[in-house]
Amino acid sequence: MGILQHIEHQISALNDLIKINNDRVTGYQKAIEGTEEQKLKKLFADYIEDSKKYIGDLSEHLHVLGGDPASGTTIAGKFYHTWIDVKAKFAKKDTVSILSDCEYGEDVANAAYRNALDDKELIWKDERIVSILSRHLKELKASHDHIKELRDNAIALALESKKLDKPIVKSADTKISH
Repeated sequence: MGILQHIEHQISALNDLIKINNDRVTGYQKAIEGTEEQKLKKLFADYIEDSKKYIGDLSEHLHVLGGDPASGTTIAGKFYHTWIDVKAKFAKKDTVSILSDCEYGEDVANAAYRNALDDKELIWKDERIVSILSRHLKELKASHDHIKELRDNAIALALESKKLDKPIVKSADTKISH
């Protein structure tokens, strides 16, 4: 692979990550609309801000490479968000399903960053971008783990309240930190 193709491949990979972060922003905006829990709304808003920072970091490096940042989302993200919209029209959006949808989005983002870092054809020569991608991945992993913990707690609360024949306690009563 020549130097020009190598740079084009890096530009494409960074734009894919920008699109993934755009998907993440859209997903958390939908999650905010779907919940009444203020603590979750705040957490989701924080994750939106994180993705906007990631987009800024990636865009800055794209400019260094001579590329222009993507403004859209991935095709898979568009299909997924359309599915979420359809599902929301026909099903009650409870905390467990909202957090499950968020966890899926975090899985996708984590996989995209791992693939970009592990792609043998990309060979990131600039250690700054490797550091940025690694930091983003570390933070995305922490976000994923936190969302999964909240989802698991919400499931446990739902099961416990069902077993005790009590109303379901909202998961926002559990510890939410960011």
